[in-house]
Amino acid sequence: MNVSVSPSRVAGRVRAPPSKSYTHRAILAAGHGQGATVTDPLDSADTRATARAVEAFGGTVERREGSIEVVGFDGRPDVPDDVLDCANSGTTMRLTTATAALADGLTVLTGDDSLRSRPQGPLLEALDALGARAESTRGNGQAPLVVGGPIDGGEVSIRGDVSSQYITALLMAGAVTPEGIDVELTTELKSAPYVDITLELLDDFGVEATKTDAGFSVPGGQSYAPADGEYAVPGDFSSMSYLLSAGALAADGELTVEGARPSAQGDSAIVDVLERMGAALEWDREAGEIVVARSDLSGVEVGVADTPDLLPTIAAVGAAADGTTRITDCEHVRYKETDRVSAMATELETLGAVVEEREDELVVRGGESDLRGATVAGHDDHRIIMALALVGLVAEGTTTIEGADHVDVSFPGFFDTLRDLGAAIE
Repeated sequence: MNVSVSPSRVAGRVRAPPSKSYTHRAILAAGHGQGATVTDPLDSADTRATARAVEAFGGTVERREGSIEVVGFDGRPDVPDDVLDCANSGTTMRLTTATAALADGLTVLTGDDSLRSRPQGPLLEALDALGARAESTRGNGQAPLVVGGPIDGGEVSIRGDVSSQYITALLMAGAVTPEGIDVELTTELKSAPYVDITLELLDDFGVEATKTDAGFSVPGGQSYAPADGEYAVPGDFSSMSYLLSAGALAADGELTVEGARPSAQGDSAIVDVLERMGAALEWDREAGEIVVARSDLSGVEVGVADTPDLLPTIAAVGAAADGTTRITDCEHVRYKETDRVSAMATELETLGAVVEEREDELVVRGGESDLRGATVAGHDDHRIIMALALVGLVAEGTTTIEGADHVDVSFPGFFDTLRDLGAAIE
């Protein structure tokens, strides 16, 4: 599906979708336990992949209006009857790879072309060190994967600069092993707030896990059981970044975004980034509402070591701002659904932006850019597509984004939402 965006203004009140990161973890946490009700979950292609995985391991997942009822496998996953297809969801694959190491038998995990190109090697090596069979069928550290156990837990070393999801996977599975797992990081941890999300959610499910001087530790023999059997998913700041940025770029009056209660999400940093760029923005944390107005924006320097999902948003806003926006610490952003550094550089240049791409840096010279509509590739990546739509709101002429249906991964109805706010979408 292709979508065309023309210059337009947005206004009104909109609720951010629920958090994808929390929904993934909540569904799997309920699966690791006896079960739970997950309220306000995100229903998207990615989170449905995690739900299918829980069912493959012996749990059940029933969708209801505004909630998901999960009956878990209580820390003892079955060996799936068939290959576990994680589709395009890297979170599903990494988290359930560790779950597979709890099963008494072999699980085969695969995904689409994009997912089969993403690195899984450090997690496989860590599980192997814990006594699991953990292999890449092609011997390249990428899916398809063959994983089997059961592991008892123990001490393991792993690098932290490729994906924080490796650490999340080990902590979530480690809680139900007999011995627990102590994780020693051999490098600096990138995307650290995502592990904070995991620690926060584990605590909400009654599971103890802590930071240590060397990394992280989770005792074994624990049970996943949220208070009153329910867990409520907060709003998603990654998705909210596009709505807030649309307001800063193109609001007609004010745009109010609901569902913005504080949490461990690192991507709430978008509020600070937009304020630094000059956005007129007010955040009522108690009410969970952010009001933003169209503003004259200026470029800033932003490090995304802990917030890789914000790179496309910041790059898009930077293309429409005065001056230069410099995005640093971003090499790990190349290992997402696509190489997001290269993808944003390529498509922003197509739209008339002046961009410099370096190994660990993306420089967008908005003050030198002349944004004009064009046909751009979505790279089968939901975040690239939504970021390019922001440019379409302010570029002269019409911007056509190819493969726009991939927004279903994290923000189903994104274009309908923009249209409802007044954007010219076809």
